[in-house]
Amino acid sequence: MDKNPTVVFIKPKEVVIEDREVPVPKAGELLIKTHRTLISTGTELTILSGEFPPDSEWARYGRFPFAPGYDNIGEVVGVGPDVGSDWIGRRVATYGPHALYVVASAKSARLVHRDGVSDEQAVFFTIAEIVMNGVRRGNVRWGEAAAVYGLGLLGQLAVRFCRLCGARPVVAIDVADSRLKLLPKDAAIIAVNAKQEDVVSMVEKATRGRMADVVFELTGDPALIPGEFKVLKRQGRFVVLSSPRGRTLFDFHDLCNSPSFTIIGAHNRSHPQYETPENPWTNHRHAELFFDIVADGELAIGPLISHRERYTEAPLLYRMLLSDRSMAMGVILEWS
Repeated sequence: MDKNPTVVFIKPKEVVIEDREVPVPKAGELLIKTHRTLISTGTELTILSGEFPPDSEWARYGRFPFAPGYDNIGEVVGVGPDVGSDWIGRRVATYGPHALYVVASAKSARLVHRDGVSDEQAVFFTIAEIVMNGVRRGNVRWGEAAAVYGLGLLGQLAVRFCRLCGARPVVAIDVADSRLKLLPKDAAIIAVNAKQEDVVSMVEKATRGRMADVVFELTGDPALIPGEFKVLKRQGRFVVLSSPRGRTLFDFHDLCNSPSFTIIGAHNRSHPQYETPENPWTNHRHAELFFDIVADGELAIGPLISHRERYTEAPLLYRMLLSDRSMAMGVILEWS
């Protein structure tokens, strides 16, 4: 156990695998041997590209060398001096990076408590937490109409979680037929290709003229955001679930005050730190719910996996994704 291969961004657009030291768990920590990690084709590629304003929040992350990754599934193989040995052998989900061995605090680790959830399914837990939090912050209710702009991985899950919450219809909007084809076969999910169809007319028809109660922005394109308000009803809710790169020219009178829209940010950090009777939905609770939903067959993850590769192929995968990620969805690295 003397080598710890780790994916590292050494500078913009350059990825290597470094043999680093195996970390030693400190007080309160677990040592985890990684089984699977999931590449974030949004956050990680934004950092790797280096194409963000130097005064933006992205600049905090874009300091090279950088060890990416925050979707890690593995087995506990060691514990810190004050952690119970009963953790050994447990399968856990953590925000650990793309590395064979990682450490995480026992408090932050999510136990994969259902045997019916494979490593490949479980590794989507961070993405699921983000989207579940966004759907919950959007206050999606039974019978409401939702529109989802952008059908990458987060958008695909947003459509599915809106339906699980009882939204009807859910209008799913993208410009790529390949992404639209991944949507579940469900009469209440309406696929719209924004290049071929008039989105406003399609939403108007699907909602019998009422328009969408809630819109989810998942394109990440700041230039598209103002146009997405066109499908929102008066006093509707607009949820920014993407992390747009760059600035948006925004008319607060026409797109907020006059129609009385509610604009909601939904970053993962908006999860409550602790469970309370008023809001028990921490990251841990969402991860637990996600594993239950998958194990019980209510959510199919398999169709959302586009690539499975040994971790040694990571540099090649990142080059491919930087060049063209249009066909990528869930990109999994296999470690053990």
